[in-house]
Amino acid sequence: MGMTLINLAQAKVGTAHVIGKIDTTDTDMKAFLFSLGCYEGEKVTVVSVLAENYVINVKDARYSIDRELAEAILVEE
Repeated sequence: MGMTLINLAQAKVGTAHVIGKIDTTDTDMKAFLFSLGCYEGEKVTVVSVLAENYVINVKDARYSIDRELAEAILVEE
């Protein structure tokens, strides 16, 4: 495939990215992200970054997540 994955904390603000992988062994974190609509193949956009909080847009909804969650979401560059 040859696609490059970066974590959401490194993603450019305002650019839509496709989630390639949820990179965590924490099942609670995976379940939480899945409940927000963050799973492979879904589009996600970082709307803004304030301190360690990332406002993301997934499925026409906005959520605020911390850096740990943002780093667990790997997106196609």
